[in-house]
Amino acid sequence: MELILVVEMLDPRNDFLFKRIFGSEENRDVLLTFLNRTFEEAGKPPLTEIVLLNPYTDKDAPRDKQSILDIRARTSEGQLINVEMQLFNKYDMDKRTLFYWSKQYAGQLYEGQSYKLLRKCVTINILNYSFLRNSRYHNVFHLAEDRTGIPFSDDMELHFLELPKLDEHEIPAGSGGLVNWLLFLKGSNPSQWEVLAMNEPGLKKAMTTLEFLSQDKEARLQYEARQKYLHDEASMIEGAREEGLKLGKAEGKAEGKAEGKVEGERQKAIEIARNMLNMGLEIEVIVKASGLSESEVRSLKV
Repeated sequence: MELILVVEMLDPRNDFLFKRIFGSEENRDVLLTFLNRTFEEAGKPPLTEIVLLNPYTDKDAPRDKQSILDIRARTSEGQLINVEMQLFNKYDMDKRTLFYWSKQYAGQLYEGQSYKLLRKCVTINILNYSFLRNSRYHNVFHLAEDRTGIPFSDDMELHFLELPKLDEHEIPAGSGGLVNWLLFLKGSNPSQWEVLAMNEPGLKKAMTTLEFLSQDKEARLQYEARQKYLHDEASMIEGAREEGLKLGKAEGKAEGKAEGKVEGERQKAIEIARNMLNMGLEIEVIVKASGLSESEVRSLKV
């Protein structure tokens, strides 16, 4: 009797694994198809070619705490694209996005070069958590005038793909598009892969790569090392956040107690001043005894 071993599929949302699947030279066609589906859904023209600026290599060590395992590419028109997978919420995603976008944009120029050389930079964030306050799984941002919508510049383009918002979406039978890629990344059951691949033939190569990596011993070790680091980092961030909230509440209570004590002492001084006024004592004496100012004491006479 033949023993069949079922290999558990690794999670493609792990940024190390995501880069292995989408950011290697041999899978550049997979990335191109994914990007075109993303841009197509946003009403943008398709790309014909891309150049990987930081293709996956053995130097992309999953144990390196400083690693940002993003994917950077350049189009034939010179536009720069950055794709990043975020498994856990690191908070301040808006500012983080702008920071890395600005570094990419400004990094195009050397000292003394003309601003005319700057090319459009596109950031695509794939998030494993909900970030924006709407139900759309794909949101796109540009710079535009508030009231008229007149574009200021097309050089900035920010995409947010939020995987949890796909919960209400069933696999669209016979329908291609970005949603199939995101359902694959979300970790759809391999039994559903056939439908996804029929909808999106380009997904087949991504699935084959994931199957291979899931069976490769070294890849699994690297994946688990990265997964551990990501979980530890997320726990550390969440712990620091909760500690900050507790500290804020404690400081608020302490301030409240201090303010309450000051207010109580003031009310006691006012009561003393009133009693002394009723006794007909001089205002100068009352000021010294109560600690109130002369104007405050006089106001109590009204």
